[in-house]
Amino acid sequence: MKIIKRGAEAILYIEERNGKGVLVKDRIRKGYRIPELDKSIRSFRTRREDKLMLRAQRSGVNTPKVFSIEDKTKLVMEYLDGVTVKECLNDMPVGERLNVYDLIGESLAGMHRNGMVHGDLTTSNMILHNGKLYIIDFGLGKTSDRIEDQAVDLYLLREALLSTHFRHLDEAWKNILKAYMKKYPNSKSVIKRFEKIESRRRYKSH
Repeated sequence: MKIIKRGAEAILYIEERNGKGVLVKDRIRKGYRIPELDKSIRSFRTRREDKLMLRAQRSGVNTPKVFSIEDKTKLVMEYLDGVTVKECLNDMPVGERLNVYDLIGESLAGMHRNGMVHGDLTTSNMILHNGKLYIIDFGLGKTSDRIEDQAVDLYLLREALLSTHFRHLDEAWKNILKAYMKKYPNSKSVIKRFEKIESRRRYKSH
């Protein structure tokens, strides 16, 4: 067992099964919760994440395949030996960056078009593997076709670009939105709402 990430909600580790590496996401027990309630919450979130990933795949969005749920709180899924967009975007040649922006915009459009939001759309949660972009970690996601929820997805993505990829921010944002608008008929309403959210937050910070 090789631990690759310890988060507040879960531990991610690679385990060998039938001679092949799989990724296990094990939701951590919270000592401050009543044990029955804790198990119920972890079990619900695990099932929800599994359903969201399946829904994303049916929408044409690449996510790791889930093989099984164990002990109700562990997702056993495909291990993608790739690199996160966060790690590689800044140093890519411009042609490769433009391709990644298209893939991000299309993935976002696929989720929103099919009534789901990711809830934590950062470049850490995007993996490049065999020339494809995979969206990972749907732990904060939900089914929703509310414009407000979709606009928050956009807002979170822009904040991630601002903090990690500032050098390419304008280029990234323009091209991601271009691909998003091409693939999502309701994108104009979402972008309009995003602009309201952004100006509200900017106003609060002054």
